Amino acid sequence: MGELEKKLTYTGYSVANISYPSRRHGVKLLAEDAVNRGLNHCRGEQAEIIHFVTHSLGGILVREFLQDQKIEELGRVVMLGPPNQGSVLVDGLLPIPGFAALWGPAGRTLGTAVDGMIAQLGPVDFELGIIAGTTNVNPLSALVSMGPNDSMVSVDSTKVKGMTEHRVLPVTHTFMMRNNEVIDNAIHFLKTGMFIPE
Repeated sequence: MGELEKKLTYTGYSVANISYPSRRHGVKLLAEDAVNRGLNHCRGEQAEIIHFVTHSLGGILVREFLQDQKIEELGRVVMLGPPNQGSVLVDGLLPIPGFAALWGPAGRTLGTAVDGMIAQLGPVDFELGIIAGTTNVNPLSALVSMGPNDSMVSVDSTKVKGMTEHRVLPVTHTFMMRNNEVIDNAIHFLKTGMFIPE
């Protein structure tokens, strides 16, 4: 997220670039830890409005946090490649020996099961812009039917009820946060509540 941090800072934002051990803990613990660290940093800077720009699991952590807690200063949220409806790739890979251990407790919960953790999150009630990718470079995705996808998450799976804007760009999951078009659209959404008009 370094390139995104640099451009947000250049634009005038004070940035808390929060990392978290996604392979060691479950979603609930990660959400409490990562979101609170970000909030503490922003509040330490006397931020009156706090926006979020997340990648992949990060979007799920914000949604999980907001299930039970309110952020009074919450502004807008941009999610890059979020598995908001889960990932069928996770469904397909979970039975493979070693996959569950590799992805850790959080990754194992990112499937599409109707009784799974993702399905329990419900719609969003904040200003949310989502950017999905369509460049697939992952040979493992051929194991399952995903439709247009970014190598990890399908375009349809990024959507969530209540979202404000949804943009599809020709980027991959792993590197979308370094893409200038993605970054420009994210910043435009934070400023205006919409992506750059097409």
